[in-house]
Amino acid sequence: MAAKLQASIGSYTDKGLKEENQDSLGHLVPDNVALLSSKGIVCTLADGISSSEEAKQASQCCVTGFIEDYMSTPDSWSVKKSGGKVLTAINNWLYSQSNQYRDISRGLASTFCGLVIKSTTAHLFHVGDSRIYLLRGQDLEQLTQDHRIQMHGEREYLGRAMGVDFRLDIDYKSLSVEVGDVFFICTDGIHDYLNNKELLSLININNNELNALCEQVVARALEKGSDDNVSCQLLKITELPSQDPDEVFSQLTSNPFPPELYEGVILDGYRVIRELHASSTSQLYLAVNNETNQKVVIKTPSVNFEDDPAYLERFQLEEWVGRRIDSPHVIRTIEQKTPRRFMYYIMEYIEGQTLEQWILDQEEPDLTAIRNIVSQVVSGLRAFHRLDMLHQDIKPGNIMMTPEGIVKIVDFGSTKIAGIAEIATPVERKELLGTRHYTAPEYLIGNPGTNRSDMFSLACIVYEMITGRLPYSDQLEKVSGEADFQRLNYLSISNYMQTIPHWVDKAIKKAVQINPEKRYEKLSEFESDLRKPNPEFLKEEQLPLMERNPLGFWKGLALMLLVLNFVLLFFITTN
Repeated sequence: MAAKLQASIGSYTDKGLKEENQDSLGHLVPDNVALLSSKGIVCTLADGISSSEEAKQASQCCVTGFIEDYMSTPDSWSVKKSGGKVLTAINNWLYSQSNQYRDISRGLASTFCGLVIKSTTAHLFHVGDSRIYLLRGQDLEQLTQDHRIQMHGEREYLGRAMGVDFRLDIDYKSLSVEVGDVFFICTDGIHDYLNNKELLSLININNNELNALCEQVVARALEKGSDDNVSCQLLKITELPSQDPDEVFSQLTSNPFPPELYEGVILDGYRVIRELHASSTSQLYLAVNNETNQKVVIKTPSVNFEDDPAYLERFQLEEWVGRRIDSPHVIRTIEQKTPRRFMYYIMEYIEGQTLEQWILDQEEPDLTAIRNIVSQVVSGLRAFHRLDMLHQDIKPGNIMMTPEGIVKIVDFGSTKIAGIAEIATPVERKELLGTRHYTAPEYLIGNPGTNRSDMFSLACIVYEMITGRLPYSDQLEKVSGEADFQRLNYLSISNYMQTIPHWVDKAIKKAVQINPEKRYEKLSEFESDLRKPNPEFLKEEQLPLMERNPLGFWKGLALMLLVLNFVLLFFITTN
């Protein structure tokens, strides 16, 4: 039977010598198995800044707000993105509330430590001087660094906290966990009075009653003279998720492959009209819903991969992606109301042509039409990126255009989902690259992709819509290592046509830079620079031709010299 993530958790807090306990702590272990898998176990601790009159409210807001809001983030998001977004929102609220008070001492400020255990990985979020430790075996390791500033003498000040500034710097790290690992989270009221050796001796007691253990740690800190609120939390990993490969395969094949489909066959209430497309990996059929008479597309898996769990998981994730993306510029996956007897899924039917065919049909580039297409593709890609997904296979064949000019991105077979990638599985997941001509260089050398990788692919398409060619010709096909990238040269659009503005060429060149850090940071910036001149590009137009277009300069010079030689030769032979 498959094991699931399990942990024992204990906590204790005391106001100590203070009049009020301004610390807050909390944790959540989801009862829902799906939520436990997609979000994990959460532990939080916050220490309200004592100089702030609203310190208790601030710490409570950090703890309850993080747990509730983190659990509400999309399951496609990574833990890092989910936690970062939530903490930024909480910080902004605290800071805005603080600004309502004229007296800065009434502000809402707090430290924060957050621990998320998802699958077999621990994710840490840290702001301030509370701490997270890891006890593994006999070793106690401090995983966070205090955000303290040393002033003259021995005085120290807190250099970072929630609610003190609109801008928030969050320390984040992740590490693999093992059964038996113990995480210890505490406020400075404890770690300032108990050193690592003392903590290790207390935590390392063979005691499964973690609440009692936390109470002992608090009591010891008070005995050592702590004059602050004292709070701590212990989390012990008792079981990690694991799945038997045979069990996973059984789950993936719970629905059998559909029978052969041809005109007139009825599949779960859908009547097949004809086959639209077939490849080595899947088949697409045009069908009609017998109840609504709505035309749809049925996508079925290829029998070539019926014994391949990685393919089966990927096929089923395509529908998972489609069900979560809601954009007029991404093909819509249709939710079925009747039970399915076979493995397939339903999509909307798009009448029209692929962008690949549209490019072939164009005789002259129309920048207005191209900009309209780009704008719609950018809108569709944003829908992926907002959900922490990368399409990874943007190419003309995966973009559909209706007769009315509506553009839609199709095919999610290569889509990478950050939240899913964090979940351990016995299935050997392989990174599927798109078509090599449009694949971002970082993929070709085994580096992870980013939003800028999808931008590279889109920019290659824009170049092709204008010239009918690709920015690096067929050079990308020959790349086998980083050294090969140094020999790649962007081919300026001016080599093929002179009617395209120089600044449009510059925008495309920036978006297809080999180094992703040199590309635009956002798709909207690329889209904007295609519509109106970037002032920086206009400045470059004032540069000498040799600096703007060295290749064009030397070609022109060679042509002039050739003509001059012919003229000289003519005079020599006629005299």
